[in-house]
Amino acid sequence: MSITILAIESSCDDTSAAILKDGKVLNNIVATQSVHQKYGGIVPELASRAHQQNIVPVVHQALAEAGISMNDLDAVAYTRGPGLLGSLLVGSSFAKGVSLSLDIPLIEVNHMEAHILAHFIDDPRPVFPFLCLTVSGGHTQLVVVEDYLSMKVIGETLDDAVGEAFDKSAKLLGMPYPGGPLIDEYAAKGDPDRFTFPPADIDGLDFSFSGIKTAILYFLQRNLKENENFIQENLADICAGIQNSLINMLMEKLVKASEETGIREIAIAGGVSANSGLRGRLESERKVHKWNIYIPAMEYCTDNAGMIAMAAFYKFRSGAFAGLESTPSARLKIGR
Repeated sequence: MSITILAIESSCDDTSAAILKDGKVLNNIVATQSVHQKYGGIVPELASRAHQQNIVPVVHQALAEAGISMNDLDAVAYTRGPGLLGSLLVGSSFAKGVSLSLDIPLIEVNHMEAHILAHFIDDPRPVFPFLCLTVSGGHTQLVVVEDYLSMKVIGETLDDAVGEAFDKSAKLLGMPYPGGPLIDEYAAKGDPDRFTFPPADIDGLDFSFSGIKTAILYFLQRNLKENENFIQENLADICAGIQNSLINMLMEKLVKASEETGIREIAIAGGVSANSGLRGRLESERKVHKWNIYIPAMEYCTDNAGMIAMAAFYKFRSGAFAGLESTPSARLKIGR
């Protein structure tokens, strides 16, 4: 049976549409929003307005590039959550309109589960069960993935996400938003051992990043009092120290989770999985712990509709369809 799905992603500040046919993602169109840069972070109201402007042309481009018409669609999928409620409403409303007008099934997708299932877009694909470290601006989780639609969170952040820690640290350094990729860029030129920042002492497999953000703030304030040019003169080493400290926190919990579960199939997902330092450290740990590792292609690390389409494909096969009464959820959990 041939299956063609239109997928829509609008959880934050990227409007994206993708076409999947017979389990293969044909394209992945993304419209980014530059309006937030001057504010140093996402402005929810501006994000939802931009989604309204972008969603129709993005969908039309995805259909045209795939050579698919609306009448060829067997289902339409959208991100139900988690994310910004106003942004989610734009995508869900559009998807419901398509479902109703074409009389085709509607599929709701959990954004974080989709990040994990992005690993099944291209080879190599993970073997079940596998352990996935999902890292983004809004989430930091350790997930045991037992099947395409069966996942269990075994560890998560108690406060801030690691992606936020990267971006807030970059803001303290005077970098433009989003600053996480800039820290990665400068870190590659610096000494990671010159400046270190203490990790939070959290038992179990949970994370905490609020303390290290405070430590970085106090470190900068203290040194700027003595030398107003401290940041400019030491930027690469500061970035390397911040990045190394954050990655150490992630790797400590990932290694512990692997040891406790006995799982050596290891994956990373989410926007921070594009970080070159994290990718390099995962490769190093692979050799030490004899892991099989899985790292998604760059275009499927950040928010994108390709991963929504992949998740929708498995939900379509299982008959997991949604009704028009389904509503977006800003705090949707994995498994819900």
